[in-house]
Formats: sequence, C-alpha cells, structure tokens
Amino acid sequence: MDSTTTENPVKHRWRMVANLRRAVLMLFVFGQTAIASYYLLWVLPYHGGTALEIGMLVLFAILYAWIAVGFWTAVFGFVIRLMGGDRHSILKRHTEAELLETPLAKTAVLLPIYHEPVHWTLSGLKAVYRDIERTGQIEHFEFYILSDSRDPDVWLEEQVAWNQLAKDLGGEGRIFYRRRPVNLNYKSGNVADFLRRWGKRCKYMVVLDADSLMTGSTIVRMVRLMEREPGVGILQTNPNIINGQSLFARIQQFANRFYSTLFANGLAAIQMGDAAFWGHNAILRIEPFMNHCGLRKLPGIGIFGGPIMSHDFVEAAYMGRAGYEVWLEPGLGGSYEESPPTLADELSRDSRWAKGNLQHLWVMLREPGLRFAHRMAFLNGIMAYVASPLWLGFLILTTIAAAQMTLSPIEYFPDGHQGLFPLWPEWRPEWALGLALSTLALLFLPKFLAILDAMIHRFTKEFGGLFRLFCSVMLEILISVLLAPLRMWAHSRYVVSALLNVSLQWAGQNRTEETGWKEAFITQLPGMVLGGGWSAFAWSLDTMFFLWSLPVAVPLILAAPTAVYLSRNSLGQALKKRKLLLIPEESIAMPLLEDAVRYRSHELANSTLTPLEQAVLRLDHNRLHQALAWDHRHGSRKAELEASVARCLKEGPEALSRSEMSQIARDRQSLKALHEGAWRASPGSFWGRCIARLSAQTK
Repeated sequence: MDSTTTENPVKHRWRMVANLRRAVLMLFVFGQTAIASYYLLWVLPYHGGTALEIGMLVLFAILYAWIAVGFWTAVFGFVIRLMGGDRHSILKRHTEAELLETPLAKTAVLLPIYHEPVHWTLSGLKAVYRDIERTGQIEHFEFYILSDSRDPDVWLEEQVAWNQLAKDLGGEGRIFYRRRPVNLNYKSGNVADFLRRWGKRCKYMVVLDADSLMTGSTIVRMVRLMEREPGVGILQTNPNIINGQSLFARIQQFANRFYSTLFANGLAAIQMGDAAFWGHNAILRIEPFMNHCGLRKLPGIGIFGGPIMSHDFVEAAYMGRAGYEVWLEPGLGGSYEESPPTLADELSRDSRWAKGNLQHLWVMLREPGLRFAHRMAFLNGIMAYVASPLWLGFLILTTIAAAQMTLSPIEYFPDGHQGLFPLWPEWRPEWALGLALSTLALLFLPKFLAILDAMIHRFTKEFGGLFRLFCSVMLEILISVLLAPLRMWAHSRYVVSALLNVSLQWAGQNRTEETGWKEAFITQLPGMVLGGGWSAFAWSLDTMFFLWSLPVAVPLILAAPTAVYLSRNSLGQALKKRKLLLIPEESIAMPLLEDAVRYRSHELANSTLTPLEQAVLRLDHNRLHQALAWDHRHGSRKAELEASVARCLKEGPEALSRSEMSQIARDRQSLKALHEGAWRASPGSFWGRCIARLSAQTK
C-alpha cells in the first residue's frame, strides 16, 4: 500500500469525525483564550497601551491556549467515557470473536539498549517472552536485543546475559543479539540497522524500551488488529507507569495511571488515525516503515542540522504522509513502562528530549506533505518545553511592570498613546482574581473530573477507595505545584542550551539511586538563588506583589530539599503501606509483572572480576565472545591489535583506553591470545592476581 491506495469508506468516515472534533476543540480553545485575553487586557493598568503590556498579553495568550488544549482534551476524554467509549476507534470495529479467529503474522520484538543495567533489563524481556509463551503463540515471534553500548564491560556482560537468557528460555534461534560497532543516529539508527539486516524476516515489529513491559495477550491482540486493518501503519498503546519505589516515582506513577484514563481517551478521540508514535510500546508495519520512514539529516545549521534526535513523531508523520493511519488505542491495556526514580533523572532525560523536540520545528515548517494533525503534534511537543521560557518571560515582564508602577511616576501618555486626553491607569482586582481562578480551573479541574469518572465507572477501590483516592489526588496536586517552577527553570535552561546547540551526552537511565544533599544543592543552587532574590525584590516593591510571587519563589527556594525527599524510597513505601498513591497493578495479581519482579530480584553470583576480566579468563565466556567476534587483523590493524594485546597482558586493561579495549574484544584472535597469555602470567602480575580471585570464587 502507498499514498495512491484508494481510501475505504471507514477511512472517510473517521476523517470526517476527526475534522469535526478538532474544529470543536479549536473553537473551545481559541474562544476561551480570547475571553481570558480580553479580561487580562482590562486587568492591565494601561489596557495594552504600552509595549510591555502587549508583550505580557501575547505571552499570556500563548500559554493560556496551550493549557486550554490540555483541559479540553481531558473533557473530551470524560465525555467519550460517559458514552461508553469511542465507537470510531479501531478496537471497536472488531468483535473479540473476529480477533480470535485472525491468524498471526511473523513479528519481531525489538529491545534497543544503551548502557542499561544488564540483568535488570533482560529480566524484563524474559518476563515478556514468558507471557507471550502463555498465549500459546510464541512461534510467531522473534526477539532482537539491539545494543548501542560503548563500554566493553557493559556489552561483554550483555553478550553473556543474552546467551544465558536464550538457554533459560529454550529460545536459541528465536532470541538474537546484535551490537552495532558504529553508533550513528541514536535509537533510530539502531532500529534502522536492524531493518537493513533482518527487516524482511517479519511483517511487524513491536518496539520496547529498556523499561518496557507488555503482556503477551496485548501483543498478540495488536498483531491481530494490524492483520485486520491493512491501512494502519503504527498502532500505539498508552503505557502506564509501574514499579515506582521512590516518592517521586510513585507520584508520577499515580498521576500517569489515574489521569491518563481521561487524557489518553481524549487525545485518541481527537487524533484518531493521525496519532503520534511515542517510540516504544507500539507495533509497526515493517514494509511501509522501511519504504517511507527513513530519517534524513536536517540540512540547517546548529540544532537544525545533523541527525534527528527525537525520531518517533517524525516517523509517525512520514507514515501518515505515505497514506497509512497511525492510531493511539487506550483500550488495549497491558502496556507498561517505568518512571525515572528522582527529579534529577527526569530533568536529565528532559535535557535530551528538549533538544530533540525543538528540532521538530524544522520538520513542522519545512517538510512537505505532512498532515495538519501531525504538524500540530510537533507543535504540542515543542510547547512542552518552550512553554517554560515563555512562562519565565511572562514573570519577568510582570516584575518589570510591577517595578515601573512602584518606582516610576505614572505615565499618562504611555508608548504609542496620542491625543489631547491622558490615559488614566486603572486597576480591576476582581477581574484579576477571576482570571487567576479560571487558569487554576484549567490546570486542576481535570484531576477532579478523573475522580468523578472513577466514581461513575466504579473503580475507586482499585486506587485504595474514594477517601484515599481523594487524598492521593490532593497530595499529587501539592507535589506538582512544588515541581512546576523547578521544571520551568530547568526547561528554560535546556531550551536556551538547545538553541545554542550545546552538545549532550546520551547515557543509560539511573533506576535505583537516591539523590544526596550535596548533589541536590549543586544542581538546584542557581534556581534557589533566583527564587530567593526574586522574592526579596518583590518584597521591596509591594506586599501584594510579594504574595503573588510566592507560589513560584517558594518552590524554587525549597528545590534542594524537595529533590532529596522526593527521591527517598522509604517515603514512597510508607505511603504505599497506607494505600496512598496506589494503582490497580499493585493490588491485582498479574503474571507478567510478578515474573518481572521475580526475575529481577534473583541475585546473580557475585564475582570479584569485571565482565572484561571474565571474558579473558573464563573459557566459556572467552569462547562465546570469540564466536561473536570477527577477524579484524588486516593490514596495519594487525600490528596495532598485537601491540594492544601485549600491553594488556603486561599491564592490565587499565593501560588501554576504552576504544583500544573494545577493538581487542571485537577481534577473535585477540580474545584467544589474551586468554592463553593471561593463564601463562606470573602469580604476581595483574592477570595472576585475577586468576587467584577467580580460583577463590569457584571454590
């Protein structure tokens, strides 16, 4: 199928419904924003008569409209659920009996990884494998571990863990491992490398993240839906966050699990077949993906030149341009991921995402043939980060306006005002209060709509009961208020850094460590100083302005203790014991999640040797790595490798750079020479001491 394929009647019907829903959404958003902007215009002393007030009005309108989009999306979701679900969704097009009689096609399950905790990550894949096995359909699936890891200690451990995983599952010939020798174009390049080598083996691919878990029944159901819907190129699930331990992770987990019921249903109802792809926990049709979704490097300068970092939205847009549909289907369920355990880890991830999302501005404005809905998805992703510097800019302009009103004489003939009569400044505090309340309603009313939805559909018990659910929502609101200024300050820095094209390091995600006081003060000190200084300046200007500044200033001042205490696992577990911030998956037995916890909790045999040292000394490991290596001793490389091997045998791995050690570990003859040479080493040498530790370990 390509862009010239004749559209079927169902496609025409959903497009008409989608256009109507989007028109209603825009009417509500822009109408409400126009009213709010009018109110602000009359709240301002000169009613927009100065350049400063015009700037405040423009920033306010942009921010208000963006918040209104989220509000009305949640309202759409609430209404859709009241009506029993979206009858136009692809899941509602087919009965369960029709799906069960649909044969499966060959499907690849991809796990791209980069410097992840090896045992933890592959234990998750093991749980997914076992759950598909329980469906009785495992013969239709192949599994590919696609590594971009650069550290030899990491990827050598990956190879051993993959080999053991295949043996444990009886999955030889079904579970594959591939490490790219050259790391190009991030995750999208990793997937592209798989497609070039093995893309024609399977009809579909299910893409996972290192922290992804999906039930076997959901994966099988997705394949069957794709078989019945040949016009669908990507089917995206709505992943729920699970396994949160720290207070921060449990807050994110609760918010995602509880509120996303409305937001995901509303988003799916508005986007319909023009949905976004989130990069994981989704199924993709391989042939059109290979034909139409290749990512070229951006041709611009700075941030708008080079490889695209955030590939997923772009691939969805390209799939739509080729005539295929992209659907978000919240009704699938059984799709999970994990949250960063600390605020520092979330912000570290956001620093990468900010740059990737800003690159989408070039694609949105310059790429021909994209559907309007996908361009709006780009804009929404860009606003997720640009909203922060816009908010910061609004606060700066507000502070300047307050300072002018306090420190400068009143201007009766402000910028651009002409005429014989002066422009008298007016204050309307009651209008300002109404405007503030309407903004708070946009932010917080969806959270209480979610409570009403839970009461209507009778699933409050799954969240600990109505009282505990209400307490959990109030606690989440309090924490979100504390975190909003911190994210604003961090995201503003990230946007500026991205526009200046500051280089970023892509690293594996921390999944266990708590934030220490020293780290918190070092990372949060600039924001704390900013908050304290702004609050002090506001106090010197005016008491009311000082009180107005506190919701932003206080969280910034408390940034370090907030980051430390939110990272504490003990606080998260204490609330869990009291059934606060509870989610259904914590009280309902699920084989997939139980397997993942059990496999990950299995203690590996402690070794005093690094994976690299084991690769040299242990015969079974050495032979495995030799089997996966190549012969690189050609031309001048032969002398270089021989010299590196000799230096490693004489002085140990620390004498070589990571690149040199990687070159040795990728060469079959070098691995063999290292093994033989190390076992001939004298007892007092580096390798002799390693052999002694290995012998003591095996006794």
